[in-house]
Amino acid sequence: MSEDLSFVDACTEDHFRAMSLIHALGWRDTYRGYVPDEYMAREITDDRWVPTFRENLKTNRNQLLLLYDEDIPVCCATFGPARIDAGLQAGTVCKFNSRGYEGWGEIISFYTHPDHKRKGYGTKLMEEVLRRLSGQGYLQVFLFVLRENENARRFYEKMGFAWDGTHEDIPFPPDTICVDLRYTRSLP
Repeated sequence: MSEDLSFVDACTEDHFRAMSLIHALGWRDTYRGYVPDEYMAREITDDRWVPTFRENLKTNRNQLLLLYDEDIPVCCATFGPARIDAGLQAGTVCKFNSRGYEGWGEIISFYTHPDHKRKGYGTKLMEEVLRRLSGQGYLQVFLFVLRENENARRFYEKMGFAWDGTHEDIPFPPDTICVDLRYTRSLP
């Protein structure tokens, strides 16, 4: 990790493409063997999330944050108010029911480029996301993590999150169910 790190609020097509690529690479790296290969090949393209990020900027519902090391985008996050009854809106892959978490902040996505994992970038980005959510007045925040994703679960636990005992079953055609655990924490 160089000394030249910068946070960028994603607002251009180049930013959206960088974030979408990091998401796609993260999915391919993390969810292989859990999400069906046919689904991954068909749906998880490098530009899959560009329209979603474009719409996020237009509606100003969620914040889009990239961490750059010099001029290289190394990780990204999407966060904002908790999605209550989040359906399959344009670009989303999963459906969540977060009734009971009204007024909470949510980290909707958090991915590090596979070539840049275990270098401290995720910690820097998470600290910034939590700082921003706290600054917006959120007292609590949650995120979802694949039950089998032990590396991410350890990372989130290191960042003060804990599983609250709830989960969402995420169906993937033709007959796969992935279990996402809800991890929560309080904000200062």
